[in-house]
Formats: sequence, C-alpha cells, structure tokens
Amino acid sequence: MADEMVLRAQRFINLTYNNGAALGISKLAEDGRTGWPVMYALTRALQYEMGITSLSDSFGPTTLSTLQSKYPKLNDSTVPSANFCRVLQSALYCKGYDGGEIDGVYNGRVKDAVAKLKANMGVDTVYAGSSLEPKVVKGLLNMDAYVTVSNGSEEIRSIQQWLNRRYVGRRDFYLIPCDGHHSRDVAKSMLFAIQYELGMADGTANGVFGPGTQSGLKNHTVAVGTTGTWASLFTAAMILNKRNVPFGNFTGDVKAGVESFQAFAKLPVTGVGDFQTWASLLVSYGDQTRKGTACDGVTRITPARAQALKDAGYKYIGRYLSNPSSTSLPEKQIQPGELATIKQYGLRCFPIYQTWSRSADYFSYPQGCIDATNAIEWAQIHGFKPGTIIYFAVDYDAQDGEITEYVLKHFRGIYRTVGENSAYGVGVYGPRNVCQRVSDAGYASAGFVSDMSSGFSGNLGYPLPTNWAFDQIATIKVGSGDGAIEIDNNIASGRDTGQGDFDPGVPVNSDLDVDFDKATYRAAALKDVQAYLTSIGVPETGGEGWTVDDDWVTYDVISTTEAFNKIMDADWLFTNLARALKLRKALIQAPVLWELRKLNPLDALADEAVKAGLKDDCSTGWGQIFAWVTIAARNYCMDQGIIHGTPLTGSDTRAVWDNLQEPEYNIPSVAYLTIYNAHQLGIARPSLTTGQADTQKLLARYNGTGDKAEKYGRELIGLYNVLENYNKLSRAQ
Repeated sequence: MADEMVLRAQRFINLTYNNGAALGISKLAEDGRTGWPVMYALTRALQYEMGITSLSDSFGPTTLSTLQSKYPKLNDSTVPSANFCRVLQSALYCKGYDGGEIDGVYNGRVKDAVAKLKANMGVDTVYAGSSLEPKVVKGLLNMDAYVTVSNGSEEIRSIQQWLNRRYVGRRDFYLIPCDGHHSRDVAKSMLFAIQYELGMADGTANGVFGPGTQSGLKNHTVAVGTTGTWASLFTAAMILNKRNVPFGNFTGDVKAGVESFQAFAKLPVTGVGDFQTWASLLVSYGDQTRKGTACDGVTRITPARAQALKDAGYKYIGRYLSNPSSTSLPEKQIQPGELATIKQYGLRCFPIYQTWSRSADYFSYPQGCIDATNAIEWAQIHGFKPGTIIYFAVDYDAQDGEITEYVLKHFRGIYRTVGENSAYGVGVYGPRNVCQRVSDAGYASAGFVSDMSSGFSGNLGYPLPTNWAFDQIATIKVGSGDGAIEIDNNIASGRDTGQGDFDPGVPVNSDLDVDFDKATYRAAALKDVQAYLTSIGVPETGGEGWTVDDDWVTYDVISTTEAFNKIMDADWLFTNLARALKLRKALIQAPVLWELRKLNPLDALADEAVKAGLKDDCSTGWGQIFAWVTIAARNYCMDQGIIHGTPLTGSDTRAVWDNLQEPEYNIPSVAYLTIYNAHQLGIARPSLTTGQADTQKLLARYNGTGDKAEKYGRELIGLYNVLENYNKLSRAQ
C-alpha cells in the first residue's frame, strides 16, 4: 500500500541527489512503498552528507565509525544540515514513524518518534532521551521491524528487546529486529551474548560456535534453581526453538520443557541445560561428537565396511538410488549386491534421490514429476519394498521465497507422481526450513535434515522439523584398512527405520520411451505430422467435420503447429506416463494432439455451461475427456493396482471435471482411459509390444463405438505411427 510520506521521501532523494546520480544509483521509483532500494538510497545519502566519498548500500564499519566520531548523538543541536536531517526524517517514515514534514527540522514530532523507536528496540534505558545514537541510526536504515509483524510472538519480542538492551554497548553487537520472529540475526546475537557472558573481549567474541564457546558452555550447566543471566539465556534459547517455557529463571516448568526437548532431539533426557542441550539449541548441528545410529555416504558398503559400521553402532545407512554422472563419485549409486550385504550384516537402508538440485532454477513441478518417476524406477530396480520412504534432495540454501516459488511446486509434482504411481512414501532432504515447509504442505512424511550446514539461512533461526527422521550433523571416518569409510554421521529419530529386506528387483528396461530429441527431430516431426493430417483432410489451420453430437462445425481454434508445440512442451509428462505404465508414448500423444487440433467453438460453449451449472459434465481439457469416463478409468486402474488413490464416486464429478482443466491431470487420465479401454475391448493391456491391430482398436475406442469411432481409429493410427517413428529414433540415441 502506497504511503504519501514515503513518496515524499523518495521525491526528496530524487530531487536532492540528481535523480540518484550523486549517490551512484538509478532514480528511485516514486511509488510510496518502503523497500531495500529506498533504504539503500538513504544509507548512501547519509554517507554523502558525512563526506564519505566511496558510497555503498551497506551501513558498514566505515559508515558507523564516521558517524560515531562525528556525531555520537544526533539531535536538534547536532544535526549538521537540513538535508542530513531530511535523511533521518525520511528513514523514520520508511520505518513507520512520524518524521515531521521532511523539512530539515529536528522538531518535537521527530523527537517523539525517536523516543518511540528506541523504546520499541528495547534500548530506551540505555540510550535515554530523543537523540539518535549511531547504532540506532544503523538499525533505522534497514528493513528490520521493531514491532511484532506477521503474527509475531510477544515473548520472542521481549527476548529480542532484552538482548538489545543488555548488549548494545558491546562493540560488535548491533541492534536486532524486535518483530517476534526467530531469525539468522537473532541466532547470531545469542552466540554473541553467550560469548560476552563467558568473558570474551570485543574483537574475540565473533558469534561463531567455536572451541572457546563450546568449552565455556561445558562449565555452565543450568538446572532447577538457576537464576540470573545464564538462566535467561537458556530459557531464551528454548523459546526461540519453539519450546513453551517461561523466560527467566530455571523453574520446574522449564525442566519439564527441557525433558520434552531432549526426548524430541534424541538427547539424553536429564532435565538440565547441559552442554549437549545448549549446543542443540544454539546451532543446527549441535554437539558434533554425538554418536549417531544412522549415516549416509557415497561409498559402496562392502562386507568389511558393513562390519565396521555395525561395530561403530550404526543401524541405518542412506544410499543413493542413482548417479547422474558416469565419472564423478563412481560408487555414489547403490552397487549390485550392496543391499544384500547390508541385509546380511543386519543393517537397514533408506534411499536418497538426487541429481543436481543445488539451485532454485532446478526445481519445478515438471522436474518434480520427472525425478519422482526416475526414483520409482530405480527403487524398483534395486528392490525396495512398498512403504519405503524415498528422500528427495534440496541440496542448497533455499531462501524462503524460493521455497514458495520453486521447491513446493517441485514437491507437489513428486508427491502426486509417487502417490499415484507407486506404494512408496516421500521424504525431503534439506535445511530445516525446507523440510518443515514441504512437510507442512503435505508433500513429505519425513525429513532428512542437512544440519551440518549451520550457516544456511534455512537452518539459522529455525527449530528442528517436527517430523525429522534423520539429522545430519558431521562428516567422520569409521573403520580401518578394508573397512575404512567416510560417512555423514546422522542422529536417527526412529520415525523411519529404512528397509532391512529387499525384493529381487526388476531389470533395467532399455526399451522404455525417453525424452523426445527435440534438437534433432522436432522440425522433421512437425513437418511429417502436418503432411499426414493434411492427407486426411486436416489442414494446418481450419477444417470442418462432425462432432460426436452430430453437429457440423469448423475446427479453427488451434492450428496443427500449435497443437504439436503443446505436445512437445508436455513431453516430460508423456514420457513419465509411458515409462511408469510401460506402454508406448505415442499411444497417449496421438489422441491428445488430435483432440487439441480438433477443438472447436462448441467445446468452449460446453465448458462454460458446466462452469455455470447448466450441465453436469462435458468432454474437456487437452484430451477432451468426460469426468464420468475419467472416474471409471481411474477407478479401474486403482482396482488393478496400476495406480494408487481413493476411489471416486459420482459425487466427485465436478471436482474431477475441474481437475481435467489441468494438463497434469488430464493427460494421465488419457493414459488410464486407454488401459481401461483395453479391458472394455477384451484385449491385452497396452504394453511396449502392443501390435498395430490392437493399437488401432484402442485409438478407436477412445472415441466410443460405432462407425465414427472406427474412422477415428483409422485416422489416429497414422498419426500414432508418425509420432512413434520419432519416439523410436529418440530411444535409439
């Protein structure tokens, strides 16, 4: 929402500093909205007014030290110029406080706003009065909030204010937000606070959980009866980890909360704040010397290594289903005979699926479907039994916005594909925030937490996920000689115990369809599709014919090229279905391409009638399928164990019709209908070797029965053959 005074602040910057040129930035958008561009501009303006020649977006050491030396207190008698004051007034407005009229006067309104700001920061007793101290100015020129936002916790806000008040006088402690939310900055401030209480000097205290901090904490166990600063720090750490205890002294209620946390984190349940508990509260990996019972690695488990792991107390081993590289980490993928070795030594295995997954642009709904299909295939090849949880990796520091925009969509594809096409479960590997958000969305039943990466923003400031199964805390070496192996040491919660027995596995099938080789064959395939359709009276655009309802219409909605391009864009989905169902991709592509090309104005009118409640059902979506047919087809495939899900009834008709608007639901329904049609025709289920005669029957049945359906089959078998020709060429690559 635009704010008039923020707009005036933006105009002040533009007018005063030559549309940003004097500050080394572009002209600010005059939209009345606070954001980092405005704060960066105000930071540069402050530097400019202080005579700093090298301007920066960052309010760094030079800006702070210059302000401390020149203006240790900014007020009505020390502000050096009107524009300097206008910068401060503008910043107050951008922060939500009354900055006066942005007139260069440090008046009563400004003083009241500054006093309120410092009270909200929690430093009004340290920095009494209405002056602006350098660290307060630094806190003013960022996007931190000092009031609760987005349902922030008042208890967490009181902890943030307490930390600010107690430690703002230390050289390297800067004001943290008081917004009621745990965060990276708050987590680091807690480490600074502990280091200060341990007696570390400025310059030594660094906010890092290093050997000195760990050694000091081992001498500061807190328990019932502990009062004062150490009790406050411990209870603060508990509250920041979402444990419901009172802030302050270590009481009986705190002890109960500690016992609950220790049991949850699989720590010794002592009810006291010992070192391991401190460590688990302060950093994601906790005490890295803890002995885990689970591990994961990229090295083959040989008999000697299995014995070494067993002797070291390990029970569960995470291994990778596949390896996208043929040269890097040659033993990353589960090797032939390896699972038999794991079983022989009484160990259990939990599978991990990862290809790249190290940047946001990898993740998408289609890629999630592709990953899920590949993971299912490999899990079946290795012999993992139904019920196995497969952990899909997010192996980078995904920001919260990236989780929303990319990762959740990716896991929606995984969840749908795994749930519909297998009896496996979905797990998520990644930072704490990733694991929790994917699980909260309902897309994963268990989390494998990459807690070794303690600096990840998705770990700092986030508690251990509620459904964690494995907690990865350190890379270590186990065994010696032939049994020597490097592993990631994991704590196991018991939510997933992996698999200790395995099916024989299915052989790798090299005849399955693959992604269409678009670079080589796309242009030629389109040309042949156009030529074939033209030969049977379907030109590039337009064309006439009868609908199923015997209406004579013109087909002029989508051209052949447009229909073909849609098929190519969804190639990942056709490929996934063909591989999962072990049938030819062209058998799904041909009717979908045909129905897209044959869309006509009556189809759109029928859709509108259903949306308006005038009709219960109509053929719809890419494959022009009725909801009632979809229900019958999906239920049949569920009955046969081909797909998984909850049986549908007539009451689901509208919901199914709505789902059919999505290609991701419509195209699989085409495939399931084709399988159902084989049952109705009394012929074999379509496979990789289905012959021309049965293929034509299946294509004809897609359009019903009778003469028109027979004609439909004769027309589509030619289209099928064109598409299958290029799919076959792609398989041969």
